[in-house]
Amino acid sequence: MWLLLDGSSESESLLQAGTEVNMPADAVGQDPAHLAAHGGHAFLLLWQQQTGANLNQQDCLGEAPIHKAAKVGSLECLALLVASHATIDLRNKKGQTAEDLALAFGFWECARYLMTVKETQNRKATKQVRDLQSNRDGLLGEATRSQKRASEGKRPISKKTPRADGAAFLMSCESA
Repeated sequence: MWLLLDGSSESESLLQAGTEVNMPADAVGQDPAHLAAHGGHAFLLLWQQQTGANLNQQDCLGEAPIHKAAKVGSLECLALLVASHATIDLRNKKGQTAEDLALAFGFWECARYLMTVKETQNRKATKQVRDLQSNRDGLLGEATRSQKRASEGKRPISKKTPRADGAAFLMSCESA
């Protein structure tokens, strides 16, 4: 069974029944998710994601679906990939990210979107590291305070030293 979308061979190969979702569909290692992203078909990309497609799988050029979507300027596919936790800073064999490709192909809005997402993710990661550090410091501080309280319980209550000569003490009290 074939689902014909727009009559192109690329569209025809996207949804052949029984095709393994992560199996490369063509000679250059592009699976249906690559083809959907390259065609700007967000609904097919969503279907691929829901059926378990690896959205970070790279083809022979080292490009993942996010690279393909950036090259054709599909903001809708990029948003879907980001929402599906695709790796946005994945590099192809030429060392290019999806943001780099969007800029190179003149899709400024896509590049700006990817840059904003990356900055947001970096801020969240930095905050998480700070929170973890703060929690660790708080736990260490609490452990130190607990140890201090435990060691204080072993000290004598009175800090006065006991007198060796009890008689001298009594005599000094009587003469006063």
